[in-house]
Amino acid sequence: MSGFIALLDDVALLARTAATSVDDVAAMAAKAGTKAAGVIIDDAAVTPKYVTGLSAKRELPIIWKIARSSFFSKLVILLPVAMLLNYFAPFLLIPLLMLGGLYLCFEGAEKIYHVLAPHKDNHVNVDEIQDPAKLEETRVKGAIKTDFILSAEIMTISLNGIVAEFPDAGLVMQGATLAVVAIAITIAVYGTVALIVKMDDVGAWMALNGRTGLGRSIGNGLVHGMPHLLTVLSVVGTAAMLWVGGSILVHGLHDLGLNNGPYEWIKAVSYPLTGGTGLGNWAITAFADGIIGLAVGLLLIPVVRKLIAPLMGSKAH
Repeated sequence: MSGFIALLDDVALLARTAATSVDDVAAMAAKAGTKAAGVIIDDAAVTPKYVTGLSAKRELPIIWKIARSSFFSKLVILLPVAMLLNYFAPFLLIPLLMLGGLYLCFEGAEKIYHVLAPHKDNHVNVDEIQDPAKLEETRVKGAIKTDFILSAEIMTISLNGIVAEFPDAGLVMQGATLAVVAIAITIAVYGTVALIVKMDDVGAWMALNGRTGLGRSIGNGLVHGMPHLLTVLSVVGTAAMLWVGGSILVHGLHDLGLNNGPYEWIKAVSYPLTGGTGLGNWAITAFADGIIGLAVGLLLIPVVRKLIAPLMGSKAH
């Protein structure tokens, strides 16, 4: 009998330990996931365009295809690669993170450049929908490619945040946390995208079938408001890309040993005004990071178009 009671005590201890570990992983994941906020916003803002012009019945199946691929990329490909790098070559994390930061700066700056300086190649392509299945396949392939790039950046940023915030966490704990971040972010992004792309359908139904004037007005508001919401999301996503990209470069240079660079310059401006804390400090720092991100991105545009894009056999978009 005493042995059985001891066994129950051991089981209870293991359960408490497991529960504590789950709580720790959840707390670490929540903190690490916020580091990738800019990329997450852009991911959610970019994806709805891939279902534009397609049958409403195919919108959710297409989003599920992209989400399923995103789960696979993050958990099966990127997670093991990230953990192997963290274990065998942790010194590569910051350079890889900065490479991703350069990509974010380029993407954000190019979007702004296309708005301010449109050219003959910068127009909306009109898809020929003679073969909807072929069009859907092309759209899904493009979305999966974009998602993989953004997912790689999300995973790298999140892992770097986990390592920085919780340096004493073991490899298993770090891997579990990164997996939770990957799952939570993918659900959040594609759940939000699904709501966005179906919101106009919900609004149309309410406008036609609403039993009250208020319900029909809300439906009309949703139908007419969705294009504006997508525009706002695009602007916010672009700003977030530049902010996060610039922040990654600024902190990366500082971590690599540049002791008299942008990090110190921004701090020298912000500290006398805000004391280095609070919303004001965040606003000044984020604005400065965004300006640096925009400047770097604009410098990268001709480099990518003239040197990198020809090597890849494609045109910069």
